[in-house]
Amino acid sequence: MAENGAQALQVQAAIYGCEGLTLSEAEIRFFQDANPWGFILFARNVDTPAQVAALCDSLRDTVGRDAPILIDQEGGRVARLKPPHWRKYPPVRTYGDLFQQDKAAGLEACELGAFLIGQELRSLGIDVDCVPLADVPQPGAHDIIGDRAYGETPEQVIALARAAATGLEQAGVLPVLKHIPGHGRAGVDSHEDLPVVDASAESLREIDFRPFVSLADLPLGMTAHVVFTALDPKSPATTSGDVIRLIREEIGFDGLLMGDDLSMKALGGSMESRVTESIGAGCDLVLHCNGHMDEMEAVATATSSLSPPALLRSEMALSRRKPFSGESVTAAVQRWDELLSASA
Repeated sequence: MAENGAQALQVQAAIYGCEGLTLSEAEIRFFQDANPWGFILFARNVDTPAQVAALCDSLRDTVGRDAPILIDQEGGRVARLKPPHWRKYPPVRTYGDLFQQDKAAGLEACELGAFLIGQELRSLGIDVDCVPLADVPQPGAHDIIGDRAYGETPEQVIALARAAATGLEQAGVLPVLKHIPGHGRAGVDSHEDLPVVDASAESLREIDFRPFVSLADLPLGMTAHVVFTALDPKSPATTSGDVIRLIREEIGFDGLLMGDDLSMKALGGSMESRVTESIGAGCDLVLHCNGHMDEMEAVATATSSLSPPALLRSEMALSRRKPFSGESVTAAVQRWDELLSASA
């Protein structure tokens, strides 16, 4: 027992991507040495179900444990798994449109859609989905959120995001609440530039924060690379101690908190400084997605093991993973199709 605890304390506070469909010898050696908390897959890592399942096994073999494997499988524009091997899922705003016609139908369709995504992911060995997106888009904001949002009011976003999280967990997949404390006002795409939001603290509390307060019990969360001048005029949420404290204390999120992708252009400075600023601000984990070895090596040099509080949050989050049931989804697919067809 003590040995297992010591091994757990040595887990690096990082999540990494990889470059291709299989692991290179260099990647295998790097992951063995780094021992990251988990991994994340993208479209470049996806070909067939058998290939994805084999890649998941290979990633876990490098660290010798059942490490979490993440993916962004929202539906619509953000889908790493696509036909012909996997279903085509609509943007989640489709559920929002149905919700406005019939609340019960919208909630049921959203939960079923997330459950079906979860079943597909779990069958491959993927057990974390970066869903639900609980941002509330505002007029004039960049379309990076757009139809990825469940609606344009906190109430609708709360209801449907909760349904999506429930559906995923029923399938044995952990949800990731994003982008805390809100990306809905961003005027630029944080993949390309740093958004600066000048809204008052009162407006942020009234609209942007509310979904995250209501969903603060979810096991995993992801920060926004957004500057909120009313909270911290200099640093984006990911690297702001003031904003991370707000996330923990005011919003009340006590799950395992990761920063959004370190390689996004919203963040400045070296990879090493991005790591130290994120962890120093209060993030439990850093996330590096592009699979570039030189960047991953730089991240690893600056990333330590999970802190004791982060380790406890990790254990609490991972305890919510359910075994893959492999149950038939025929009835769920039929009902999901009926609900969507009725709304068309």
